[in-house]
Amino acid sequence: MPMPHRIQMQVIKRRLVGKDGSERTSELRAILAELPGYRNGPYADIRKWVQSELAVTRVRSRVVHRDSLAVRREGAAQVALVGAPNAGKSSLLQALSQIQIRTGDYAFTTTRPVPALTPIHDVLIQLVEIPGLLRGAHGGRGGGRALLGVLRGADGLVLCHDASAAPDGLRAIRGELEAAGIELPTVLAATKVDEATAGDLARLRLAFPELHVVEVSVLDEQALDALRDAIWTLTGLVRVFLRRPGDEALEAVALRPPATVVDVAATVHEAVARECRGARVSGASARFEGQRVGRLHVLEDGDVVEIVTRG
Repeated sequence: MPMPHRIQMQVIKRRLVGKDGSERTSELRAILAELPGYRNGPYADIRKWVQSELAVTRVRSRVVHRDSLAVRREGAAQVALVGAPNAGKSSLLQALSQIQIRTGDYAFTTTRPVPALTPIHDVLIQLVEIPGLLRGAHGGRGGGRALLGVLRGADGLVLCHDASAAPDGLRAIRGELEAAGIELPTVLAATKVDEATAGDLARLRLAFPELHVVEVSVLDEQALDALRDAIWTLTGLVRVFLRRPGDEALEAVALRPPATVVDVAATVHEAVARECRGARVSGASARFEGQRVGRLHVLEDGDVVEIVTRG
């Protein structure tokens, strides 16, 4: 009889503490082999979580060395964490991705861009922490040109700002981004809210009324989930779930809108895309569950798709 699923999840996370690379991969495989093979219920969810962690660990091992300012894109989208020195970016990245990085309550703990892959809404997203930008970064101060160059390839920005700090530092950061001509979908993460007051948060919102503000504490999983939702929106992706014939398991597929049935088929194989006649679709884009649609049917976020091929 397996132990209660909540206790099992705690045990698994304890087993993974401090493990990375091949050691973490081996431990995840061992955990997966020990878990009961239930197809539904809490233990099925645990298996899915372990499998997603295994995928993250495998891909993370291929990420470019962190001493380079060039960050090779990984995952379905790339979102950069930007802010002044000591704005809580490293702690936030670690909480979102579980990557082990050096943090500290002093400026310039991070000196190079740090990439980390993390599953958000069942899709691997690359988060990149950018070292604290200084005034004059667009002119080259503090290696600013190279850091801003990394941002140009991103799909979105999370502006990180200590909720209890004065807004002037964040205004300076936004000024550097504007001077560099960087305009990307942006959300403001008000960090360290457990140390801030209601007045601090009101001041921040008043200073930046045009930005969506997400209150974040690395100690609050619900707040981190809200930030994950906001990051997903920044990516602009549509997520659909692919069901293969005869298999109840669903595979998350991320695409740029407008995404059609044949676009989903192409993620499986180009031969499947050629043979695709349409699909059975359930979700927001369908009039009813399992509706048969054509290959050019436009899908919506959250749709479940079963490709229909010739023969």
